[in-house]
Amino acid sequence: MAAFVYRLRCSDGSDYVGSARGESLDKRLSEHQAGMYPGYTSRRRPGTLVYAEQFDRAAAIQTIPLILRCRSVAEASKEPSRGHSVVWRAPARPADAGTAG
Repeated sequence: MAAFVYRLRCSDGSDYVGSARGESLDKRLSEHQAGMYPGYTSRRRPGTLVYAEQFDRAAAIQTIPLILRCRSVAEASKEPSRGHSVVWRAPARPADAGTAG
């Protein structure tokens, strides 16, 4: 069975790492946005998806601690993917365009 590991950026700037079973994250993300279950993200809505990767369920469970140890999404995306497909990553922030002159 397929599963996702994902990272949400909460409204207070903190990150939440979770997993969801199935072929799509849409249902789980809408549950977070609606605050359907009491917990971390229900008090910090809305959240923004910043990273998601699809795994088989066993690999997803093993991947969560790796993602939690990473200090940033950029660091998490440098983890070896072991052949798993990255479903979505937040676009890179543009470099500072301001120049003196």
